[in-house]
Amino acid sequence: MQLPVIVQTGGLLVLSNVFMTFAWYGHLKNLSNKAWYVAALISWGIALFEYLLQVPANRIGASQYNLGQLKIMQEVITLSVFVPFAVFYMDQPFKLDYVWAALCMLGAVYFIFRS
Repeated sequence: MQLPVIVQTGGLLVLSNVFMTFAWYGHLKNLSNKAWYVAALISWGIALFEYLLQVPANRIGASQYNLGQLKIMQEVITLSVFVPFAVFYMDQPFKLDYVWAALCMLGAVYFIFRS
């Protein structure tokens, strides 16, 4: 039994975004006492895993979705991963701006996926 394309694509993109978020922002917490180029090299290594998940996700998704739909899906997942990361891992306060951004993303989803 094969998982539906949306589940395969979405699942891989969620995992990809976890790696991407740590690669882009995790060094601000974990490597702030290291030189920027050390943080960059470590982030680059983490980003490799992001690409190993993101590339197959987009290839699988492209079998059913157009490029715009894949991009909006990616952005919604990015926000969905980033907000908990910022609040729980980076100890940032939750802001209503995240809710407003999510509502805007829902609008983007509506417009890009409508027939």
